[in-house]
Amino acid sequence: MRHSSARILHHLYHHENQQVKILPRNSLKALYIFTTYRRVGNRKMNHIKIHTFKPIKLAYIEHSGRYDDVPYETYIPRLYAWAREHNMRPGFKNINVFHDDPQKVNPSECTCWIGIPVKGTASSDEEVRIAEIPEMQVATMKYKGPNSKYQDAYNVIGTWMEEQGYEWDGPSFEVCSKKPKIVNGQMILSTTIHVPLKKK
Repeated sequence: MRHSSARILHHLYHHENQQVKILPRNSLKALYIFTTYRRVGNRKMNHIKIHTFKPIKLAYIEHSGRYDDVPYETYIPRLYAWAREHNMRPGFKNINVFHDDPQKVNPSECTCWIGIPVKGTASSDEEVRIAEIPEMQVATMKYKGPNSKYQDAYNVIGTWMEEQGYEWDGPSFEVCSKKPKIVNGQMILSTTIHVPLKKK
């Protein structure tokens, strides 16, 4: 499930236009602890892996509303244009942070960040904001398929975490290697789901 936790959100993310410190986290080497295969319907999912996500600076646009209705085709080009205007060096993959679980929060009231990693110095403005995402331990799983089956992928990760004795430790985020595309009327996603986790 895409995670909802306002308390964890304040701990994990630091806005440059606010004087808020990032809570320290243990330094961990990138370590794959466990791999497994799962199926979502008839689709075989890739390995679930645990490793350390390195800290990044994220330039993002905040979106409120249904996750299915996020206008990626508008937000992503705008973020790259903003990076050029502010002499920031952008990364090649976009990173989207999902703060609410649409199974628990009214989908029309869900909030997410659509972002790109950047390097350089700039301040948040009314449209584009800057956040620091710290180093953290995450479970990851690659997904390529229709948006209609996407929640099933989160259910697989949630079941695996429960079996392995882990719990969520912050909002999930997704690293997208390709922008979503429409095939035969369905949105097809190519992304790696990242779920911050800790032992119970």
